Amino acid sequence: MSDEPGTSQNLAPRSAARVAAVQALYQMDMAATDLNAVIGEFEAFRFGPDAEDQTLADADRDFFRSLIRGVVRRQREIDPMIDQQLAEGWRLTRIDSILRAILRVATLELIERKDVPVRVVINEYVNAAHAFLSDDEPRVVNGVLDKLARRIRVDELG
Repeated sequence: MSDEPGTSQNLAPRSAARVAAVQALYQMDMAATDLNAVIGEFEAFRFGPDAEDQTLADADRDFFRSLIRGVVRRQREIDPMIDQQLAEGWRLTRIDSILRAILRVATLELIERKDVPVRVVINEYVNAAHAFLSDDEPRVVNGVLDKLARRIRVDELG
């Protein structure tokens, strides 16, 4: 089973939940979709054996819900943290919507999921960036998350 987003095989349950969370946050941002509506849509149409795209079929639904609910709950805290790590003159509101979704959910995971090692979080979201974006964005994700991790997970990174 591949952990790379965009393959025809199913992703591991948590990897699929992360990719789905990025997609859900993007959808919420672009179409102003309500949190509960997007959760319902993903659970009805994108997860499970009847999903059109089997890549996300095995997503860990509880993990997915905790990620997107956490981002919505803590967005006012998360966004300034990300803004501080972006290059001078750049703001979170100026960057690509999918990149913004990746950074938000990854930051939430760094804050709330101490059970997941920093390197796993960074690797998962850099992979997501490779699946959704091109050019320099995966490097931006890596750099921003590395800086955030050094502030948020001081004990782990020493």
